[in-house]
Amino acid sequence: MTVIEARNIGKRYSLHRSNASYRALRDDIMNAFHWFTHGRGKRHYVDEFWALRDIDFSVQQGEVLGIIGPNGSGKSTLLKILSRITPPTTGEVKIRGRVGSLLEVGTGFHPELTGRENIFLNGAILGMGKKEITRKMDEIVAFSGIEKFLDTPVKYYSSGMYVRLAFAIAAHMDPDILLVDEVLAVGDAEFQKKCLGKMEEITKKQGRTILFVSHNMGAILRLCQRCIWIRSGGIYRDDLSNKVVPEYLN
Repeated sequence: MTVIEARNIGKRYSLHRSNASYRALRDDIMNAFHWFTHGRGKRHYVDEFWALRDIDFSVQQGEVLGIIGPNGSGKSTLLKILSRITPPTTGEVKIRGRVGSLLEVGTGFHPELTGRENIFLNGAILGMGKKEITRKMDEIVAFSGIEKFLDTPVKYYSSGMYVRLAFAIAAHMDPDILLVDEVLAVGDAEFQKKCLGKMEEITKKQGRTILFVSHNMGAILRLCQRCIWIRSGGIYRDDLSNKVVPEYLN
């Protein structure tokens, strides 16, 4: 069954500039020309930047899809669209099932709330009831390893503690689809290994779907049979990981 279907996805950002802020020599020349032809007045510029264009792919239930590409290629923007954090400028996404996301450090957390309170907050966002979240609490806390800091506001957490708790929440709240960005790189090697093992468990034993963005090609080859290579905002390759990764590394 297809659980994610993306068709003609594009994301455009508008970069507004004016002669009151940063200016390049080109801007000064254009301002002078504008003054000469139209008289005095503040001239505004709008530059367009397409982070993604013409993205088409689908994902089946139980599939682990790797997403690779250089920094700035559009990988994180794609996950934000799939997470409903930002809408696409063009195209549409159809998602079947409950989505859990592990994106930038701190995403989905309220800094003034404690770790415990943020567990309930994230569960509620996923549509879970208080009793259901409470049943998961011990398992989440044990996996994260932050028992001593559970009732401390997360604004005092280190980035590593953030990631530990965020992954534990995302993986144990039983999402049908789990979106994981490169944030795992923040954690220590032992915790990364633990996370990879958990992702293998939830896809192989529970039949859940994972989209995994990473610069760790070893982890991509270990977890993902299929891989999408994004370059300059578009899909450059979509094939088996053991075909895409060697080409990417070369």
